Amino acid sequence: MSNLLSELTTEQRNEHTTHIDRLSSEQIVALINEEDKNVTIAIEQITPFIAKAVDIIVGAFKREGRLFYVGAGTSGRLGILDASECPPTYGTIPSMVQGIIAGGDQAIKESVEGAEDNPELGARDMDTYGVTSLDVVVGIAASGRTPYVLGAMKRAKEIGAKVIGLCNNEHTPMVQTADLMLEAVVGPEVILGSTRMKSGSAQKQILNILTTASMIQMGKVYENLMVDVMPSNEKLVFRAKRIISMATGASEEAVHQAFVQSGGHVKTAIVMILAQVDYNGAKQLLEQTNGFVRLALLQAEMEATEHIKGGM
Repeated sequence: MSNLLSELTTEQRNEHTTHIDRLSSEQIVALINEEDKNVTIAIEQITPFIAKAVDIIVGAFKREGRLFYVGAGTSGRLGILDASECPPTYGTIPSMVQGIIAGGDQAIKESVEGAEDNPELGARDMDTYGVTSLDVVVGIAASGRTPYVLGAMKRAKEIGAKVIGLCNNEHTPMVQTADLMLEAVVGPEVILGSTRMKSGSAQKQILNILTTASMIQMGKVYENLMVDVMPSNEKLVFRAKRIISMATGASEEAVHQAFVQSGGHVKTAIVMILAQVDYNGAKQLLEQTNGFVRLALLQAEMEATEHIKGGM
């Protein structure tokens, strides 16, 4: 294993940073930032594959399947972070996007010795979390060869789930199992082997893209507004009302009234105002269009036109 690791791009020595220990704080920061520019370049090179991953995830969601992120260490924590932010941002149920880390919850804050080296543990976690053929499993590992992640991916494949690999090297063992590979090769790290840096940044950006693009495709965004936000605290109540205001251009009083009448449901409030219908009418329009605000408004317009024609 050690010889194989030494061949990985993520384990090479970065020729541009060998003098970093002799630099000032400002110079160190500038050099790290310069290296981080490679993250954007690496992601640009694989955008068609990321788009395919989005389509796979959306297909699963439409079948009431779920998205699972599986990783160890930094990769596992990034998966948990992205998954945990979906419910407040897009109003999803917690089970829709889940993050699984080698070693369980304890590993979120501290290292769990040996957990990432156990492929059987990865396979067992797929069974524990009840992964089915309707689901998508994204295995995340900078090296592309973490045993826990490979074990999870292999078991998910056996179950019939769609399997996506996300790593920062090319031609890794993930290829043998994954239906689709996302290889964001960012080059050697600023500090040799510190894959929480460029590799981690690339992983986080890609996970953000996967869930954001998928939620857009599921109708949870109108224009560029997150209209399924859950107003669960004072800040989010303010944001929800502001979103309604920006989407409709309505007065503060009208926005507040629609917000209250809709039970704080942003989509419903927007349709109520723009389609000039009551709560039940807006709810019905959204149900007819699978929760897409734009389609609900078009439906309301069509119904209004038909009503006018029928009265002639």
